[in-house]
Amino acid sequence: MSLPDITPWPSEAIWQAVAPLLPGFTVEVVPEIDSTNAELMRRLRAGGEDPVLLIAEHQTAGRGRMARPWHSSPGVAGSAGPGTLMFSLGLPLAPKDWSGLSLAVGWSLANSLHTDIRLKWPNDLWWQGRKLAGVLIETANTRNPGKAGSRYVVIGIGLNIQRPEVAGLSTEPAGLAELLPGTSAMQALAQVLAPLVQTLQVFEQQGFAPFQERFNARDALAQTPVTLSDGQQGLALGVDPVGALQLQTPQGLQRVTSAEVSVRRARVALDRDSED
Repeated sequence: MSLPDITPWPSEAIWQAVAPLLPGFTVEVVPEIDSTNAELMRRLRAGGEDPVLLIAEHQTAGRGRMARPWHSSPGVAGSAGPGTLMFSLGLPLAPKDWSGLSLAVGWSLANSLHTDIRLKWPNDLWWQGRKLAGVLIETANTRNPGKAGSRYVVIGIGLNIQRPEVAGLSTEPAGLAELLPGTSAMQALAQVLAPLVQTLQVFEQQGFAPFQERFNARDALAQTPVTLSDGQQGLALGVDPVGALQLQTPQGLQRVTSAEVSVRRARVALDRDSED
């Protein structure tokens, strides 16, 4: 059942921009839902495999990587729309190699929004050392794959428009309106979506390799000492052609394909590290 559209989201303009790229594409907006990613995965299990954009003005159970909660902001007085842009894009995709997909998505978003936005491997957008947005990607087999290797991918995006007032976060948040005063969730969505679809189509054909240098040019961790969730430490040296983090360690250059990375900056005066 199609959910009602809510103005002033530019649903028609987005559909017109994306439908030629994705036949069967639809746009839906809901005032509240538990999670746009969870909803599209439920629809997939029920047989829904068409490309769809699902936008929520509020999520009651939004989540990020490793099941961390994503805190949304209702906006501030006088602002147009919600304080957080929350949407999921679902579509069939059949790349030869899925490696680096979250990095390509992050680069596409940053490239569409502002030159000053940086990327933190593997799935965050940063501005001035603070978290601006996160990417959560989930995939599942389709019932009737149109081509070999096809899966249904759900790409969830949480982008702070206003800076969230949430205590206790491991990384201080940022809001896009700090960087681009007057911007709204609706404007940001219209700005990023069609380029994101184009990025996914390039990724499907060519993998992550075309995005390696582009990602590294925005890499927030470049030449930064980092520590991984397993305790391994080293100097981050960008990503390789399949999106693996290159880590220079005392044991030599290591490739990291799946780990939680936290940044550690030395505080010389105290002779210890602080973790962001």
